[in-house]
Amino acid sequence: MEQILLLGLKDREVTVKNSEPTGDVILDEALRHMKETNPPETVTSWIEYLSGETWNPLKLRYQLRNVRERLAKNLVEKGVLTTDKQNFLLFEITTHPLSDGNQKTKLIKEVQDAVLSKWTNDVHRMDKKMLSLIVLAHASDVLENAFAPLSDQDYEVLQAYIKSVVVHSSLFEVAMKRVRSLLELEYDVQAEKKGNDVMWAVFEAFSK
Repeated sequence: MEQILLLGLKDREVTVKNSEPTGDVILDEALRHMKETNPPETVTSWIEYLSGETWNPLKLRYQLRNVRERLAKNLVEKGVLTTDKQNFLLFEITTHPLSDGNQKTKLIKEVQDAVLSKWTNDVHRMDKKMLSLIVLAHASDVLENAFAPLSDQDYEVLQAYIKSVVVHSSLFEVAMKRVRSLLELEYDVQAEKKGNDVMWAVFEAFSK
């Protein structure tokens, strides 16, 4: 027990408590790998294996094949993306542009609202999917793109969103300040409060 407590969340082993299929092919494949693995692997190890980019030849059996291509195909089937061909020098590559830009705009607006008009100082009251999206988007260096348009907002709009903000702060600055407050949380402490250990462990792994 003492050894477990000394480990960071990302270094703790993952064990499957419920192996019931989720209905998503990729998630179910990942779940099956985790269930069949003995001894259990850590959160950090699973992130590496399931990304499809592990360099450990002894762990190749855990690697999900063609992850990006399969995710893109899934989004094409759902009508989010489309498939196109693009010439790059001597090669022709397959691309997956958005089929409907409104979906991207809607998602960006939801992210903005999560840290502005719908902000809560209690992280455990935030929607877990949105919280995960914010943390992982930051880890992927794309989060600031969602807040960039906020830089042009005037003070009247700012007041409509946030009553307690200082006069010279822009919406962009407020949004990023609140994002930083999420990134600076002690994830092990948050896990002890309300559970969701795996979620917090993933956050910790991507924050290092």
